[in-house]
Amino acid sequence: MEKQIRNKNYVGKWKEQNLKEERRIGLKASKKRITLDLSNLQQTALVGKALSSEVRLEMLKLLIERSANISEMAAEFGLPQSSAALHVKVLEEAGMISVIEQPGVRGAQKVCGISFEDIYLNAFRHKTEQEGSKVFKFAMPIGNYFDCEVNGNCGIISEKGYLGVEDFPSSFYWQNRGEAQLLWFNTGYVEYRFPTHLMKSGQTQEVSFSFEICSEAPGYQNEWPSDITVWVNGLEAATMTLPGDFGGRRGRLNPEWWGDTMTQYGMYKSIRINSLGCYEDDIKCSDLSLEALQLEKRNYISFKLGVKPDAQHVGGMNLFGEKFGDYAQGLVMKVKVADGGSQQEVGTE
Repeated sequence: MEKQIRNKNYVGKWKEQNLKEERRIGLKASKKRITLDLSNLQQTALVGKALSSEVRLEMLKLLIERSANISEMAAEFGLPQSSAALHVKVLEEAGMISVIEQPGVRGAQKVCGISFEDIYLNAFRHKTEQEGSKVFKFAMPIGNYFDCEVNGNCGIISEKGYLGVEDFPSSFYWQNRGEAQLLWFNTGYVEYRFPTHLMKSGQTQEVSFSFEICSEAPGYQNEWPSDITVWVNGLEAATMTLPGDFGGRRGRLNPEWWGDTMTQYGMYKSIRINSLGCYEDDIKCSDLSLEALQLEKRNYISFKLGVKPDAQHVGGMNLFGEKFGDYAQGLVMKVKVADGGSQQEVGTE
């Protein structure tokens, strides 16, 4: 069985390889994306100011390679320490670096490190942001899928142990699958259905889905790409290429019984659909719009995640629940409706 590794030498080889990759890939995954739009002019201007200086750009290049204190950067770029400190302040205010005070030989010193991975400007987002909108939030446990088809190495577990038998697709129909906190398979899909009755009182502006996910490899492999496709109401919305099946450190929420050589955590991903198209983590990935979903004609929204058998990277998938991985949630859908009010919790917690 793929998950329950029996060959200790093979496990040792995996651990050695993945520990070498953890710093590069694991730390990269922990960096945030800076998302800008024309509704938040102050934040956009701060980032623009930070990027407008060649000195600050050189500082960012240095901090991508290693952390450094203000004195080190002043010496590196031939600047007075006071000037270096001003540049650091601009970068910190823009959210591009983190600054931590640490004890030094001559008192406390401010150590700087890079805190973002990339920057994305959504020039059209303000057109979809309207006043007087209400957001409905639906939390769906990952075991509450409506339908599934799984192939290859697969499994489903709760917080306390395995549900059914590993590598037997029939386990995905186990009577207490609603308790699932992690599920995985090589190819196939899981489909969830969310109610729409609360959306019929106003015009739907946006539908979004968020979840924690990664590839599925034997044990774990930080470099194991997989093309995972998203369908909404039967229409293909996006295909995400996940870089790996992450391990080398324990997932923050994992129970103690879960082995160190197994899958540990995933990436937080979001899919958002509005009148302008479909967005993966705020980057437009297709022209699929709300109109095509025909929400007003349905009693439910279908959301399906899966790996096609003919995908370029057939690397499986792991989907995490609220008590596994790094993020305390299962599958979450948010619907923005032009109706006034604030965010409301609906559905299963």
